[in-house]
Amino acid sequence: MESEITVVEDQVEKLDEKPQNNTKSILEAILFAASEPITVKQFQHAIPKMNVREIRKALSELKEDYHQMNRSFRLIEIANGFQICTQPEYSEWIRKFYIQQVRVTLSPSALETLAIVAYKQPVTRNEVSTIRGVNSDSVISALVEKGLVRVSGRKEGAGRSLLFSTTDTFLQQFGLKDPSELPSLEEIEQLLTTSNSHENIHTVQEEIEQ
Repeated sequence: MESEITVVEDQVEKLDEKPQNNTKSILEAILFAASEPITVKQFQHAIPKMNVREIRKALSELKEDYHQMNRSFRLIEIANGFQICTQPEYSEWIRKFYIQQVRVTLSPSALETLAIVAYKQPVTRNEVSTIRGVNSDSVISALVEKGLVRVSGRKEGAGRSLLFSTTDTFLQQFGLKDPSELPSLEEIEQLLTTSNSHENIHTVQEEIEQ
């Protein structure tokens, strides 16, 4: 029994040591085991002896390794974290493998509301409703349930209304590294064109730009 305890203690001590030559392998193992993007802070929990610069350097080298080896997958930075994904040119075969791809589907009103939250965040329910010209409480609640929008605080002043912002799930669903990679307002307008009048689209666009 005593010898088993000693073995466990030795293993814990090794985990606390700073890895020497297998850092990239450790990061790679974590990336493959995870089902969602991993942040640098999460990597640090697993390798506490490494700082942010060292982890980012190792991830950058791992990304280059995949490129040099011409692998069918790559390392990308998305939703404020890192994730391994397949190369775009293999999408046809992946689609054939999966009969149905699981994605969040949005109604035109939900897409319009989500666009307003994304570009005006943090924003209140009343502000979204004013821009859309219709009560948007139920739509915002639905977006919160889907994990695309979250409560991010309260507005200063009387009433202290709840403020809403987009989530990491939103970034992941739309393949964005961070909010700065949001599509242009012209691209949003093209999406809205399929379900709204041209006049309403420009009204929303003008309000977002303010």
